[in-house]
Order: sequence, then structure tokens, then C-alpha cells
Amino acid sequence: MWLKAYCELTFDAQIPTPFLLMLRPRSGRSQWIASESYMLRPAVPVVEFTDIYGNLCQRLTSPSGRFEIQTESIAMTSGNIDVDFDAPFVEIQNLPDSVLTFLLPSRYCESDRFGDLAPEIVGDRSPGYNQVSGICDWIAGRVIYAPGSSNVPVSAMETKNRGRGVCRDLAHLGISLCRSLSIPARLVVGYLYGLVPMDIHAWFEAYVGGRWYTFDPTQKGPKGGRIAVAYGKDAADVAVFTQFGPALIPVSMAVGVEELNGPPAEPGTSIDTQF
Repeated sequence: MWLKAYCELTFDAQIPTPFLLMLRPRSGRSQWIASESYMLRPAVPVVEFTDIYGNLCQRLTSPSGRFEIQTESIAMTSGNIDVDFDAPFVEIQNLPDSVLTFLLPSRYCESDRFGDLAPEIVGDRSPGYNQVSGICDWIAGRVIYAPGSSNVPVSAMETKNRGRGVCRDLAHLGISLCRSLSIPARLVVGYLYGLVPMDIHAWFEAYVGGRWYTFDPTQKGPKGGRIAVAYGKDAADVAVFTQFGPALIPVSMAVGVEELNGPPAEPGTSIDTQF
């Protein structure tokens, strides 16, 4: 399916403010970015780099006063996500080097504290995809998905104890439970077609059967229509914007995802990144 996704952010800074942005999706196995636009008002110098997870990041300093960021991407992605209950657990010694870091505890995913709970949740499910599916079912049944209930990332254990959270919090819990079973798991931030209420969304992926699979405990059943923007160990790695200095909250933020009837007029040649 063809999707158009956009994000518009407006800030009002009292002083020039350094920013790190993470708003450009990349083409990959599950998505093709056919065109995009990226506009800053007023225009400021930007340096782009790729972080250790392969995410496209932009580094800039906003002027004082009103500062607007507008991004739009047109992508081809699947209307479904792959499901394979037979995908097996991958033994640690056979994991790719790049995957090993997603086994470790991190700031918001304290997987070393779930060693008793995770085996209880998965029971006698076969190791691998089937276990991760059981974890998702458990989270969906025990933790209330409450959009807008938290503006600050909380840890997986806090989410478990509270029994409610935003998409990011539920994903952190799923990641922690997977890692405690030695299943690599990572956080994904991006867009989800049909999300209610519409916003930047977070889910997680688990590495089983020799590849990454998508899991989302906030949705009923497997759901495609996703455009991934960034990957990381947890929310500390994938913030769409990070500012340094006096705390800034966007004056306004608008996010949208629309389905298109087909590709843009000249797919692959209409990238229009404006700085």
C-alpha cells in the first residue's frame, strides 16, 4: 500500500536552541521511501549524520522565536505484517553481531528485573515467535493502553506496576520481557495508518527465526500500514526531537497518515529535502 505521512512541529524558543531531530525514514526491507520533503522555517544550517542504529539524524540550532519543522514522506509499505508462529529462538552464539546489543538491559527496559515473570508468562510456549506473541497477549490483557496519559518516558517495571501507559511504555515492557528470555528486541518509532488518536507511534520488534518481526500490544491483532522512522534500544535512542537548554514543548504538533491510490508521479526521483 502507498502511504503519505507528515509531521509538523512548531516551537517558540526564547534563545537559540541546539536540536537533534530524527524525522526522516529510510528505505529498507519493509518499506520504500519514494519521495519526501523536509522544510524548516526560518531556514538554518543543518548537518545530517547516521547514528549507530542506522537512523538518519539532523543536527541544527534553531533561532530564538518561532521555529517550524515540516516533514512529509510518501512510502510503499505492506498492508500486513509477517506472522510466523514457527519462527524459532536463535541461540546467542548464532546471533549477528549487530543484534547482540538488543539483548542488554537499557535505561527504560530493565530486562534483568523480569527473570521470574517472563517464564511465567510464556509458560510452555515454544521458544521464539510463539513466546513473543504470548508476551504481547499478556500485555494487552494486563496493561491499559491510554494515549496521552504520559509525557515522560517511564521504565518497563513502572509500566507493569501502574497497569497503564502510552504506546512507548507498552513497547518497553514487551522489549524487557523478551530480553529477559534472551530474545533480542528493539523499539521502533514511526507512523501507523489508522491509528486513533493519530500521533507518532511506537511498537517493538523481536529477532527470531533469523530476522526481525513486528509486535504491537496496543493493536488488536497483526496490523500493517507502518512507516518506521527510527530504531533503538529504548525511547532514549529514538526521540523525534531532542533539544538542549531550557525545556521546550512544541506550541503545536500535527501528525497525519493517509492512504494514496498509487505512487507519486515520478517515484524515486522527487525527493525534495529543503534546509
